Amino acid sequence: MTTSTRRRVFASARRPWRVVVTFGASIALAGGCALPVGAQTPAGSFSLRQLMGYPYPSELTAAATGSAIAWVFDQRGVRNVWVADGPSYSARKLTDYRADDGQELTNVSISRDGRTVVYVRGGDHDANWNEDIPPNPALMPTRQQVEVWSIPFAGGTPKLLSAGDEPVISPRGDRVAFVHDGGIWTAPIDGASPAKLLFFARGKSGSPVWSPDGSRLAFVSDRGDHSFIGVWTGDSTPLRYLAATTSRDFSPQWSPDGTRLAFVRVPGAGGAPHVPLALFEGPPLPWAIWTADVATGRAHAVWRSPNTRLGSFPTTDGQANLHWASGGRLVFLSNLDGWPHLYSIAEEGGTPLLLTPGRFMVEFARLSPDGASLVYGANTGPEAADGDRRHVFRVPVDRAQPVALTPGDGVEWLPSVTGDGTVAFIAAGARTPPLPAVLKTGATRQMVGAAELPADFPT
Repeated sequence: MTTSTRRRVFASARRPWRVVVTFGASIALAGGCALPVGAQTPAGSFSLRQLMGYPYPSELTAAATGSAIAWVFDQRGVRNVWVADGPSYSARKLTDYRADDGQELTNVSISRDGRTVVYVRGGDHDANWNEDIPPNPALMPTRQQVEVWSIPFAGGTPKLLSAGDEPVISPRGDRVAFVHDGGIWTAPIDGASPAKLLFFARGKSGSPVWSPDGSRLAFVSDRGDHSFIGVWTGDSTPLRYLAATTSRDFSPQWSPDGTRLAFVRVPGAGGAPHVPLALFEGPPLPWAIWTADVATGRAHAVWRSPNTRLGSFPTTDGQANLHWASGGRLVFLSNLDGWPHLYSIAEEGGTPLLLTPGRFMVEFARLSPDGASLVYGANTGPEAADGDRRHVFRVPVDRAQPVALTPGDGVEWLPSVTGDGTVAFIAAGARTPPLPAVLKTGATRQMVGAAELPADFPT
């Protein structure tokens, strides 16, 4: 794919669908004829350049305190990080990349104090080929890198922290942990000193998660056919592995008080090979949610899935979507009733509570900063056509009382919640291209960045 090939991801109600359009090809216009790009178009029609000229948003995220949001705009192949905050939510371009060079901007996050934005530049995180080969559609003679960058939310020059991926900002806002070369590294968030390897461990370390106070870091130690949950406490304290077995443990989540970790466990790799490319063949993949005391290492299973295909580990966006919520509840996603739905369960165990009952699928689930509710996207609503749309909902973590936040004939997805309770999401309509939007409590929806739409976009 060259830099003149543009791929747009549209939000279908039941699943995202992709449209690949290549400049230089023909486009079928409303009248049914095909015109080469660049040819004069009939009155009342539009060109492919007009159609593809809107900025496509992605990577929308919100700060855990305050009102700040950040996202990536792809404007004719040129990607940049944009930000906005309340009360005006006026969109502002934060970075100043100018080349259509195929380098992604992903893993966007905002520090808890709202002062710094961290992101990854490079790579192809949705690739179905070797991830170790960075994309280079511009055919540059130098190898392209996957790098962690930071930039002040107020504006300034981006600082390269290191080559790496999967950055997570400490709750203290002073440093960033990330994955590089099979290990966990850290760097000051302002790039004041070089990055360094945080600890040495066998296997490949990944999925770093800071404890709520920023003093410790949980991670996944991948040993090939099995994996452990590890905890780093400091340079002079041995690493602790929690309830290590030959299973595959992953998705560590800290309890709000920082004393325990929840994680997902599935059987270790091995056994009879599965039938290649057969979606519903092969044995089920049962899974379980465990919790462990970080100080003692004692662990127990909170919930186990049934050993059925419907009980298999989910593959929807976010997979298990495991979170340690407030009120002593663990929330997760499962296909137990044939649909991907959200459930919650007491941290001691018991019967899971179905939070989102109905014949629809749940995607893009995010926990609110206070841990009391979840926001998510779902293809449901009061209208028959809602099955072919996606709207944003909110549900408490302790009762099945979902509330539709964005009813209507549009499509909304990728919700997140700011520290002040504002819900941010991406919204689109039949004649309106995707744009970030915010919904304040008791207020109407506000589109963000609409001024970046080209004047000749064929609405």
